[in-house]
Amino acid sequence: MNPRLDLLQPYPFEKLRVLLKEATPPATLPHISFGIGEPKHATPTLIREAIVASLDALSSYPATAGSGALREAIARWTTNRYGLPALDPATDVLPVSGSREALFALAQTVVDGTREGAVVLCPNPFYQIYEGAALLAGAEAHFANSDPARNFACDYGAVPDEVWARTQLLYVCSPGNPTGAVLTLDDWRELFALSDRHGFVIASDECYSEIYFDEATPPLGGLEAAHRLGRGYERLVMLSSLSKRSNVPGMRSGFVAGDAVLLKKFLLYRTYHGAALSTVYQAASIAAWNDETHVRENRAKYIQKFSTVRPMLSEVLDVRMPDAAFYLWANVARTGLSDTEFARRLYADYNVTVLPGSYLARTAHGTNPGRDFVRIALVADVSECVEGARRIVDFCRAL
Repeated sequence: MNPRLDLLQPYPFEKLRVLLKEATPPATLPHISFGIGEPKHATPTLIREAIVASLDALSSYPATAGSGALREAIARWTTNRYGLPALDPATDVLPVSGSREALFALAQTVVDGTREGAVVLCPNPFYQIYEGAALLAGAEAHFANSDPARNFACDYGAVPDEVWARTQLLYVCSPGNPTGAVLTLDDWRELFALSDRHGFVIASDECYSEIYFDEATPPLGGLEAAHRLGRGYERLVMLSSLSKRSNVPGMRSGFVAGDAVLLKKFLLYRTYHGAALSTVYQAASIAAWNDETHVRENRAKYIQKFSTVRPMLSEVLDVRMPDAAFYLWANVARTGLSDTEFARRLYADYNVTVLPGSYLARTAHGTNPGRDFVRIALVADVSECVEGARRIVDFCRAL
């Protein structure tokens, strides 16, 4: 067996299952889950219709590189969304089977595990696939802790220079999971300078990029930052997905765009990896990327939920508006409970599930930056989110 598998930790949701297994919530209260970041809004009709219309394509194997029409749709959307010069659909974009698969596979492409001391730098808290990808590629995962003073953006200035010198891959998540923090242009300027100095690849995970609160100010993306700073896309790729943008997590449809040299190697890896996107979902993805109406409608639902729920929760918890994404990152310290005990007792007493922040982070540099926080995913409809928030308020006041 691969000995590196022993380095992997249980996923946060497995830890949560163990935490809650002995609890018996009141049967009179239906369960409300704020624990998993799985969109619950209805899949748009235009995507459903595109799937049905393309079912005959099931008789053909999908190409790993995707269809020309899908690459063109992705290149057009990326160019328009971020105000970029035209991307070459043949070399600058690559459809993938969801951003999670691609985030993992990218490390296997980029990291030279034969080099002693290889580092993959990750945010902390973080999406656990980053750590698993690093470890299974033969690298060490190093963590940059979030800074509450900067609305939980990572403190990259605290990373020692000797760690940067060993870094081969940097994962950034903007908007962030779980904090919702968005990198600024100054943040990107700093990261690009470090990449130029040390030669590491930057993978910008932007799967929450279309969940934001002001139509006039969408979150800054990695390719956009590079263009605005007058540079190319060398050693830089962005990853995006339809799961949150279009409410189709079951399609597992996303893309990677950026450095054409890197994408050529990534395509080679994925050809052997065998993770081509279904031809049916390729057709549906074209319909999704070509339409913005359903995306604006989706954002409006999240805006309504945040504007209703956050004021309710702020009466009992320290909870700020995120820069973007659909999570509230709530500090529970004022309740006198740890994040794990808060989650356990909330479920036991009110049948509401939240995810302890410490499960989403690692103890690094003397602290676990997720400790005393819980992640609240506002993914259900408005009425369910409001009911869940009401129960959290009642729970905190009962304490």
